[in-house]
Amino acid sequence: MRKLILPVLAVCIGFTAILSSCSSPGKSAKISSKTGAQYNAKRPGSLQVSGKTKPTPGPGLVHIEGGTFVMGGSNIDDIGFDYAAPKRRVTVATFYMDETEVSNVDWLEYLNWIKEVPADPRWYYEALPDTLVWRSPLAYNEPYVNNYLRHPAYQEYPVVGVTWEQAMAYCDWRTNIVNENILRNKGVLNDWKTYATAKSGVTGKGGAAATGKGGTPAKVSTDPFDLDLYLNGQYDDKGKGAPKDLNPKPGAAGAVGASGKPSASEKNQRFARIEDGVFTPGRYRLPTEAEWEYAALSLIGTANNNIVNNSKTYPWYGLGIRSPGKSTRGLIYANFKRGEGDNMGVAGYLNDGADITAPVKKYLPNDFGLYNMAGNVSEWVLDTYRQLTFDKVEDFSPFRGNDFENNEYDTNGKIQTIGKTNVPKKTKATSGKKDPYDKQANKYGNITEASPSTPDAIDTTKMPALKPSFDADERGALDPQNLDLYGKITLVNDRSKVFKGGSWNDRAYWLNPGTRRYLDQGEASSEIGFRCAMSSVGDPQINKKSTPQFKQPKSRVGFKGK
Repeated sequence: MRKLILPVLAVCIGFTAILSSCSSPGKSAKISSKTGAQYNAKRPGSLQVSGKTKPTPGPGLVHIEGGTFVMGGSNIDDIGFDYAAPKRRVTVATFYMDETEVSNVDWLEYLNWIKEVPADPRWYYEALPDTLVWRSPLAYNEPYVNNYLRHPAYQEYPVVGVTWEQAMAYCDWRTNIVNENILRNKGVLNDWKTYATAKSGVTGKGGAAATGKGGTPAKVSTDPFDLDLYLNGQYDDKGKGAPKDLNPKPGAAGAVGASGKPSASEKNQRFARIEDGVFTPGRYRLPTEAEWEYAALSLIGTANNNIVNNSKTYPWYGLGIRSPGKSTRGLIYANFKRGEGDNMGVAGYLNDGADITAPVKKYLPNDFGLYNMAGNVSEWVLDTYRQLTFDKVEDFSPFRGNDFENNEYDTNGKIQTIGKTNVPKKTKATSGKKDPYDKQANKYGNITEASPSTPDAIDTTKMPALKPSFDADERGALDPQNLDLYGKITLVNDRSKVFKGGSWNDRAYWLNPGTRRYLDQGEASSEIGFRCAMSSVGDPQINKKSTPQFKQPKSRVGFKGK
């Protein structure tokens, strides 16, 4: 009997190794365990397989190992008697979450990018937080209206006045900018220096001739980077580190001609794919309500061998809100309102050291390493609000608000629209005259829906060329109202989004992770901010060395027996 030998699979670490050692046949080549065909071979039909890589989640994220917990279980009192958070056991998959809330300087980076890269005034207008949320008829908060977002003193404070829709748009932008940065730093796209040269001397839409290595022209796209368009081959930009297409095609660049010599272009490059493992493992998004509550409770510090030995009412231990430590005794754990008229305590020894919000890294993090999961600002989550019942909840990755809409393509396979909440016009209009403001107008959100955060339709024919202006009213006071069902059936609809965590202006009850409230997705508040999350991929266990593991036996492939 012929003895089969199990080939050794070479593991290529890093993207550069994938492109070099794994692409050439030899002792480092990978072989299919089911067909015996060689991967990464320079022949038609050979699958290009990347080495095992550790996902790059992007900056600012903490990896949170999933698990089971009783959602709503930490909420002891239902003071509203609305039965909105019944206790139910659920499982949360491993995910990533921002260490801190999104700060003012983070949002200013977003606004600056809109102003400089697409230079789109409409998009900029729709991304502006509502600073008028600080206004009150019986309070002098005008300094916050003018200074809170932009003054350097508030750079590290959480951004407020953002709607759920604006938070979703920020997550989408962050996905694109982080992945563009990864691709340019790895050389998959042209580097930032080449991009800047092309951007400053752009000669036409979609690209410019910049000088690459050796003085040869490099094709650089200067359109705003969009991950979906890149994955669909609509963002044509390949740097020196772009992966090689090992499957030659007749007449393709890099294919060997009749003379036996490579064609004019020796590099037959392709776009990077999800299979290459160079992108972030998921898209930035708001955390689901279950993820947020699980992360806030951080039961990792109380559990041992699947036994939770200490229940928690807040993200910290104990039933109190002050530190019992010898050196920190009496210090308050979070930024919240202790009682009527007491937001900060007495001068000389302020209770929590904050009058309104506080810097995003103030106070102690919880056991997952997350800051301000109670107090400071309440935070938007992804879910649509409903009063819950036991028979209307999934026990794995529960989420309410799924909308399964796919990208729309034209007859040439080009993306025209992306999902429901992101509807930019990606290709030239197929009919009619294209409006110069259509490129990014209504990029995030559907302006046909009545919403306090979206302006009325704009007659661009009356605008000066490239100089549109927008007249804002105080928090949507002039927007049309639909009172048909107001107060008759329910105030809850599909636009009602959940926010959690308690704010600088809330009592201690709302610091409990199990509490929940809702607001229209187009409304904003000086008490609500947000942080981003991202799904994890692969093995849900983060640190295998912390628990016992089975030792894998030797493979029995080719086992001959006695």
